[in-house]
Amino acid sequence: MRLGRLPWINTAPVFAAMDRGVVPCGAEVVTATAAELNDLLAAGELDVSAVSAVEYARDASLYHLLPNLAISCDGPVHSVALFSKRPVAELNGATVLRTASSRTSVLLLELLCKHRWQVSPQFATVRAEPNDLAGLQALPHDAVLVIGDAALHLRASGQYPVFVDLGQAWKEWTGLPFVFAVWAARRDADRTEALALHERLCASRDWGVAHLDVIAAEAAARTGIPAATCRAYLGDLDYDLSYRHLAGLTEFFGRLAADGLVPNGSLTFLTAA
Repeated sequence: MRLGRLPWINTAPVFAAMDRGVVPCGAEVVTATAAELNDLLAAGELDVSAVSAVEYARDASLYHLLPNLAISCDGPVHSVALFSKRPVAELNGATVLRTASSRTSVLLLELLCKHRWQVSPQFATVRAEPNDLAGLQALPHDAVLVIGDAALHLRASGQYPVFVDLGQAWKEWTGLPFVFAVWAARRDADRTEALALHERLCASRDWGVAHLDVIAAEAAARTGIPAATCRAYLGDLDYDLSYRHLAGLTEFFGRLAADGLVPNGSLTFLTAA
């Protein structure tokens, strides 16, 4: 099996036990950004992967969702944020840069701008990984959407007077959790192997959630982000996919479908034949 993995701190709890050999991985792991993993899974170059939630909605006929496994928040997410030089109410016609690393976050921002904040910015796409942050200031813009570890670094820098957490914005708008990433298996992947890999991922996730202090300390050493920040960040994330999370996911997909951004569809999960 070929397994896709995100490079950011938020995925560490799912893979920590596999990284240590506590839970066997049993797959060839490919690490890439969410947008890159989306493309690899769609092209059949991966069998199972973490992907942007919207990737599933765009072509659900290709995939089965893996049950009980996701990256979500029920309030602040900390790592998906709009950094702005002015209040969001003043962004009508303004230049807003959007990360190229995540399609779900980009579409969530579009929904919030159109329906929640009722502004129509001029959007442009840029690279916004940690190594790209220094160059952002040279680009003309009024606000920028940044995700992952880069968002944690950028917030700590204090360069922007306005910080809007998109997880919190969704919660205030809908009262629901927001699911940023899901794990999906291609429908043409070997079902038995995919199910076994799903069990190992969930076992690794359970170990990781029980050892967040250790994972946060390792993340801090790797990224330079303070350990307390990493621990608080991981503690606010959820790695399950409960009924409440599914309600938030289907609400998001329904709003995207109403705007013609994804086809209208339904959720299909990987199950034993």
